[in-house]
This record gives sequence, C-alpha cells and structure tokens, in this order.
Amino acid sequence: MPTPDEPRPIPGTAQQADADPSRSARDGSAAVPPGAAGAPAHRRLLGLVVVLAALVLVVDQLTKAWALRALADGLRRPVLDSLLGLQLVFNPGAALSIATGMTWVLTIIAATVVVVVVRVSRRLGSTGWALAFGLLLGGAVGNLVDRLVRAPGPARGHVVDFIAYGHLFVGNVADVAIVAAAVLVVLQTMRGVQLDGSRPERVARGGAAASADDVPQ
Repeated sequence: MPTPDEPRPIPGTAQQADADPSRSARDGSAAVPPGAAGAPAHRRLLGLVVVLAALVLVVDQLTKAWALRALADGLRRPVLDSLLGLQLVFNPGAALSIATGMTWVLTIIAATVVVVVVRVSRRLGSTGWALAFGLLLGGAVGNLVDRLVRAPGPARGHVVDFIAYGHLFVGNVADVAIVAAAVLVVLQTMRGVQLDGSRPERVARGGAAASADDVPQ
C-alpha cells in the first residue's frame, strides 16, 4: 500500500501496470528488454526461411535435371490416369504459359520478388510467414535460375516444366512451392497475423477490455 507521500498509480496507465504485476502478466503488457527474447526467435525464423528456400531450390533443380534426362522424348507419361502425368515442356512464359513473349520482363519480376522477400524477412516474427517466405523464395529462385542459365540465353531462358495437370498446364516443383506460399499468405492474412507475429485486432480488443476494467463500478 502506498504511503501518504507516495504518488498513487493512475488507473489505465503503465504506472498502474507496474504496480500490479499480476495484471501485467495477464494482459501481456509486462515490459521486455529490447532484444532479450526477440533476437533468438528472429534468428530461428530467418534460419527457417533460408533452410526451406534452399530445400525447395535443391529439389526443384534435381527434379528438373531428372526430367531433362528421363523425359527427353517429350511424350506424356500418365501417373494418375488423365489427371496427372509427366511431360517435358520448355516454358518461355509464366504459369499457364502466360506472357510467352515477355521472358525478359518475367526475369526482372522474379529477381524483384527475391530481393523483396529477402528484405522483408528482416521483420519476421511469425512461423507461418516464415514458411510462406521460405517457399516463395525457393520457388522464385528455382525458376529464376532457369531463366538465367538455360537456352536460348541469359535472362531469356525457358523454364523446365514436367508435371502435367490433366490437359490444363504443365508446371514444376518451384511452381508448387509458390502456390503453397500463396495459400499460406492468404491464410495468415485472413487470420490477421502481421509479419512480426502481432494481431492488431486482438490487441485492440484486449485494450478495450482493460479500459472497461478501469471504469468504476
């Protein structure tokens, strides 16, 4: 209990939270020294992005190398009847063979995506976003490698596709990773999870509840 000479905590302020440790623990407002717990967690998330991206890149390039050898005749090999098959295709455009005459533009876009993902990853505080960025980075780099090193020349290379989805389109492992990343991005957005792992709506609701507790009954 404060003595007559001590200032009394003002309801609803950080001063009152400091005076009531149980409340600070309850509403998550306890002060955490900068970098005390966040830095190790952030490094783990960055490590997850790098490892997942590297895994996607390696699997993508190995499967493309296999396809170039095993599917060189260009014939379709059914896997699940007519629903899924294997067929070697060289794609100068984007997914679904869109923009086949804009390989240079697609190369620039892919390189830009890689740079943006790397820069934004510095703000990561969510495992879900780390998984999405790892998949996106690995997929983007996988197809970018094709555009840079394969025929007919640098920045004009055709992407190796070999996974035939019915008679709709042909893709590769990098495409699968990019689609999975897009699904994760949508899910994280729908859940209201920010890049740093925070949820503004939940914080707002918690703040409103705390304010209601401060109103004299």
